[in-house]
Amino acid sequence: MAHNLYLVRHGEQLDAEHGVVDGPLSPRGVRQARLIADRLGGVPFDNVWHSPLQRAEQTAAIMSEHLPALDPKPSALLFDCVPTGYSPQMPHTFEAFFNSVSEDELEAGKAQMADAVSEFLTPARETTHDLLITHNFVIGWFVREAVSAPDWRWAGINQAHCGLTIIRFKAGRIPELVSHNDLGHLPVELRTGVNDPQPY
Repeated sequence: MAHNLYLVRHGEQLDAEHGVVDGPLSPRGVRQARLIADRLGGVPFDNVWHSPLQRAEQTAAIMSEHLPALDPKPSALLFDCVPTGYSPQMPHTFEAFFNSVSEDELEAGKAQMADAVSEFLTPARETTHDLLITHNFVIGWFVREAVSAPDWRWAGINQAHCGLTIIRFKAGRIPELVSHNDLGHLPVELRTGVNDPQPY
């Protein structure tokens, strides 16, 4: 019996490089969403959740067009957030980014991720397959949690747009990181998001 958690970062957002906080997917992001749907076509998902932000919601909608059995639902626990502040163990190049994040945002992010871990990162009494369509920082935090790394270490655990990470939970055993940022379904020209200059 295992809880298999599939984590997918949303597709590339249109005009994200211009500082747009949220918005629709770029044409490349639409292609990425279709390809990750094809990749996951044989998985018997029990639940599918997505961040309420437009780029994640649209990724979920495109995936469900290709996989009609999916019934994606929004979850506020999957919003884009910053789960901790700057730590001296992080590269000093991250410091400028964290200086732009308010204390209120950090407190909200910390609380959100504590609740998200309790909700999603748990063993199951039977074999289940759950899909979360979310954001880079959220996935980084889940991976950090699964491998019991220090809190600050989520920074730098990056996920490409529509990359695939799988974590397996079995009762009485430590979580298993089955794969991280698997891009086998994406051609090279669609592998975006992994070289972002900031830790997001």
